[in-house]
This record gives sequence, structure tokens and C-alpha cells, in this order.
Amino acid sequence: MSRIDELLTTTSRTFALSIPLLPEPTRAQLGIAYLLFRIADTFEDATAWSNERRIEALGEFEDLLENGTAERALELGTAWADGRPIEHEGYLDLLRETPAVIEAFQELEPEAREIIRRHTLRTARGMARFVDRTVAGQLRLNDLEDLRDYCYVVAGIVGELSTDLFVLGRGALTDIADSLRARAPRFGEALQLVNILKDAAFDAGEGRTYLPAEVDRDEVFALARADLEIAADYTNELQAAAAPRGIVAFCALPVRLAFAALEAVHTHGPGTKVTREQVFAIVDAMNRALDAGAPAVSVPEPVGS
Repeated sequence: MSRIDELLTTTSRTFALSIPLLPEPTRAQLGIAYLLFRIADTFEDATAWSNERRIEALGEFEDLLENGTAERALELGTAWADGRPIEHEGYLDLLRETPAVIEAFQELEPEAREIIRRHTLRTARGMARFVDRTVAGQLRLNDLEDLRDYCYVVAGIVGELSTDLFVLGRGALTDIADSLRARAPRFGEALQLVNILKDAAFDAGEGRTYLPAEVDRDEVFALARADLEIAADYTNELQAAAAPRGIVAFCALPVRLAFAALEAVHTHGPGTKVTREQVFAIVDAMNRALDAGAPAVSVPEPVGS
């Protein structure tokens, strides 16, 4: 797992910060799941490759999850990395380490492994559908429904996967499992919409236009905020049900960061980031709230209210 933790650090600042908060075995399960999703994401983002090659790689990845051997993982991981689908050394390193990720995945207990496999296959297949729509390296989403469909494929499913792992083996959460599952896609959508709004200028330069031209940006901000409020309810419901503190903190931290990022982008425009000092302050405020038994996430007033 030390190598898994290293790969998390080089591929996601936010997940590298939040996954260590989780109790075992959920920490290992979600760490491995995130890296599998990141491999699929790398092919979805692989604008250096043709649509056909990206879809082929997603299919190879699906086969690896369902029937993979160590030898096949090594063969594919090497070929994927050597093909340089994207110019991000952390992601290329992850592709090279595909055998280690698959080995860790196969060592998980059967029920957790099947949850991760099922959800990862769903997102890989959904990504292939969006790749197939890319024209001359450009993906353009048509309307708000299309945007939400995309967010579900790349993030809403992550919310569902996380929820299934949170409740796995935790009888105390059985009574709220259905309520959590109903909110989970909106949790994932919230975080993805904030990222899309924050990274709009960079994504456009990379050939990705996630914000539909016919949709007012304020409508997307409003949806992101509504989703974040649902994510806050999800997190506070976990807390009220006496979920392990690490699970509550894992959910609370990205929601608090996303509220701060949404305010920053709304005020200063795309590309604005939450500063390191703000991140430290948000982590400290979250820990103080948890120590005091206060709600893990308090919804801030809307910008300009």
C-alpha cells in the first residue's frame, strides 16, 4: 500500500489529502478504486490519441478488470505509458504501475472488489460513449442535461461507489443506506461541477468544452451550490448516524473545499484556486467542528447575499 499511497500523491492533491483520513479497510479500498478510476480518466482525457485508440484502451482496461492476469497488466501498462496518451508524468507513472494497482485490487476482499469492479466498469463504458462524440479533438456538451449526464459518468458513479464502501460491513449505517445512495450522485456531481467551473479556461485550451454554450453560467453555479448543499446533508447524516469520524471527515473536507472554491471562482473567475493557507484553515475548522460535535459541514451564505 505504500506504493498506492505514493501514486495517490502524484495523481490527486485532494484525494491524497482526504483518503488518509479514512479508517481501514475503507482507506485501502477507496485508494485503489480512485487509482482505477484515474486510469480510465487518463484515457478519456487522452487528446494525444485518436478516438479509436482511446476507446480501445478503455476496452482493454475493462477486460483487465474482468479477466486480467499479472502478465496482461504488465503488457498493457507498459504499452499505455509508452504511448504517452497525456503529458502528465504522474498519470504516466500510474499507467506504468498498472500491475501494482491491479495486484492490490485483486487482493481486496471479494465483496469490496466486486463493488469497485462494477462501478469502475460503468464509468469506463460511459467515458467511451463521450469519447466517441469527440470531433477533431473537441468534446462539446449540448445542454444542462448533457452536462449532468457527463458529470454522472465521471463523478456521480464515484459517489455511488464510495457510499457502497462506506456501508459495507457497518451495520450501524444500514438504516441510512438508502438515503445516502439517493444523494450520492449529487455529491459527485457537486464536486465535478465546481472543478468544471474552476478549470473552464484550461479545459478549453485542451479541447474540452464542458460548459454548454446555450446554458447561462449562473445556472451552472446555482446547480453546483444546490448539489453542495445535498452533499452537506449527506455528510451530516453520516455524522448523525455515528459513522466513523474518518469517513465523516473524508466527506466533509472536499465539500468545505468546494464551497470555498465555488465562491472564489464566482468572485474572481475561472482559474482561481483556494490557497494553501485557506486549505489549512478549512482543515482546522473541520477538525474543530468534529471535536466539538458540531455539524461536519455548515452551509455558507451565498456569495453576494
